[in-house]
Order: sequence, then C-alpha cells, then structure tokens
Amino acid sequence: MKSETWIFVACTVFFVLVTPAYALVTGASEHGLDWTGTSALTMATLLTAMMSLYLGFHARRMEPRPEDRKDGEIADGAGELGFFPPYSWWPLWCALTLGVIVFGTAMAAYWLVIIGGVLGAVALAGLVFEYYRGEHAH
Repeated sequence: MKSETWIFVACTVFFVLVTPAYALVTGASEHGLDWTGTSALTMATLLTAMMSLYLGFHARRMEPRPEDRKDGEIADGAGELGFFPPYSWWPLWCALTLGVIVFGTAMAAYWLVIIGGVLGAVALAGLVFEYYRGEHAH
C-alpha cells in the first residue's frame, strides 16, 4: 500500500500548490474570486489528504504485499484474490428507481417519488439478498 500512499501524497502536494495559485489568478480578474473552482480544489485537496492518511495508516499496520517489497516476485502474488461477484441486474434497477425519485422531486410530482421509493426498496432488497437465493446462493 505504500506505493498507493505516495501517489495520493503527490496528488495532495499538487492540490496544495495549485489551489492558492488558482485563487490568486482568479481573484485578480475583474469579476473577483471564483468561489466555485476554489472550493472544488480545496475539497479535492482535503479528499486526497484524507486518502493519504488512511492508506498511510493501514500501510504501516499490515504486512507488505509482494509489490511493496524490493525482493518481491510475481509468483508471490499468486493465489486466491477474493470473491468477485458474477453479473447482476439489481444495480440497474436501483439506479432506475433513484432516477425516478430524483425526477419526481424535480418535477414536484410526489406521487412519483412514492412509487420510486417503493420500487427502490424492492430493488435494494434484491441487491442485498441476491446471494441468499437463486443461482448464486451461498
């Protein structure tokens, strides 16, 4: 994880340097400071700093992976990598019901929000419990 930590540290340093420069350049324009871009860059700085701290904290507590060691070989990383789920249609239905809810909210059609909420609850239950029944049951 140390390599990932250093990538995020480099991004954090970049954003720390770019954010005040952007604020200075846009503040010198005739329209004043661009608060949207400055706040977006500030949030990007904080997010990359958060990831740097998280990855750095966990990199110290776990044993080094083969790619983190100088003497690591490709064969050292062989073996089971984890569980990767097969195809699933449930994320599509969850996204569609969220789209119905957002559309209903934007159009002030609260009856559509209620329908989307009910269908969304069914879709979310299907997503959560898809490995408890059917073809991919464990």
